[in-house]
Amino acid sequence: MGCDELSLGDTIGVATPGHVEALLTGLNEAGIPASRLAVHFHDTYGQALSNTLAALRHGVTTVDASAGGLGGCPYAKSATGNLATEDLVWMLDGLGIETGVDLAALTATSVWMAEQLGRPSPSRTVRALSHKE
Repeated sequence: MGCDELSLGDTIGVATPGHVEALLTGLNEAGIPASRLAVHFHDTYGQALSNTLAALRHGVTTVDASAGGLGGCPYAKSATGNLATEDLVWMLDGLGIETGVDLAALTATSVWMAEQLGRPSPSRTVRALSHKE
């Protein structure tokens, strides 16, 4: 049908790494390679980063994230924001995966966005890096 990439979204944030593994294995067995997949995780249950790691280990290389974890789902009132880009970059750096992202500049921008919104950033990396003395 002309589709180049299939993006799998957990917009209410209920998936676990086990769910991610099972889905990606099933898609692979159906002939859809990980190179044609992308993932989009929300962090309602604190699983977005671990779900992303499961997807990366399965071969997925396209991951959605948002600065400061901004976002939500209008269809699920309890759903929280997206995977925070800062948390993703911190993890990728720790895995030796080069992103080209300036984490300090991204963190500063996310701190500014949180101030504009009048709430703390949900990103653990933003909180850790912005409180260093």
